[in-house]
Amino acid sequence: MTGFALGAEQEEWCGQLRALAAERLRPLADKGEPGRVNRPLLAALGELGLLERVFTSGALELCLLRESLAYGCTEAETALALQGLGAHPVLASGTPEQRARWLPEVRAGRAVAAFALSEPGAGSDAAALALEAVRDTGSAADRDGGGWRLSGEKCWISNAPEADFYTVFARTGEGPAAKGVTAFVVPADRPGLRGEPLDMLSPHPIGRLSFDGVPVGPQDLLGEPGRGFRVAMDTLNRFRPSVGAFAVGMARAALDATLAHTAARRAFGGVLGDLQAVGHRVAEMATRTEAARLLVYAAAGAYDAGSPDVPRRSAMAKLLATETAQYVVDHAVQLHGAVALQRGHLLEHLYREVRAPRIYEGASEVQRTIIAKELYR
Repeated sequence: MTGFALGAEQEEWCGQLRALAAERLRPLADKGEPGRVNRPLLAALGELGLLERVFTSGALELCLLRESLAYGCTEAETALALQGLGAHPVLASGTPEQRARWLPEVRAGRAVAAFALSEPGAGSDAAALALEAVRDTGSAADRDGGGWRLSGEKCWISNAPEADFYTVFARTGEGPAAKGVTAFVVPADRPGLRGEPLDMLSPHPIGRLSFDGVPVGPQDLLGEPGRGFRVAMDTLNRFRPSVGAFAVGMARAALDATLAHTAARRAFGGVLGDLQAVGHRVAEMATRTEAARLLVYAAAGAYDAGSPDVPRRSAMAKLLATETAQYVVDHAVQLHGAVALQRGHLLEHLYREVRAPRIYEGASEVQRTIIAKELYR
């Protein structure tokens, strides 16, 4: 890849992924129930080796994977991404025993992972976590002594309450704010852990978790006590550019649908695309989409190269790509008219999907704050 174009092999692979998403994964997604984990879809992602790619790919390849799947099947893209988000902390910070237990099952699509960071009072301000981990020297989950009991709530957790395990971030109190957060891997069948689904705009599963003295021990630690916030931020820095890639995939799908519609739809003695106002709007949609795509690729390239400015580049990529996708999908709906508002239309689906990425993994306002801090550093 150059700074401006993908190589021939990369373009071919992306085309194959788009076709695979439309032909193999889209039918499985259509059979799923909105708001529920689609386990047959996850199993297919595992059988096709795509979940394996989440853990073995560099950041750029992950972006190409997510963008291409999003173009043809947003549900498949989201299912794949959530497996990566929930299990990447185990890959990066887990013990050999934790990796052996969970990662093969996640890669095969048999175990569902979830990233449990957000709380009712700690969304954008992730360092304000209130889920408490109190020392419990007699914990049943602690074989060696010195365990904890988790008490509190998590909210807006993707794949909850149906996940098989959760990467959970709790306050252990080694220091103030982010310095007192510890990461744990918590199986869903732990006593005291309950969950309920939330009825959200986005079609993928999101829920609330309650922790009533849930026992965890040293064998459940991800990394070191008091270092959990770094585990969370390292995961988010890896996945933020690819959230932008998800958004770019949706924008490109909306743009292509708009080009096809405005080139064929007859109005005012010609086709819509002949109208200067329409042509100019489509040109703006295409230009913004291309700019977002290039920024996403640049951020992923910086991550793969170990660049020190990854936080700034990742924040810029997520910010521009998600805001652009919202703009493109909204204008695509406008140019299609009422037909795009019918339940089941591609753009009706994208209109519901495109809103959430501007909030999750750091809202647009948070990305602007990160960018400003990095610029003034």
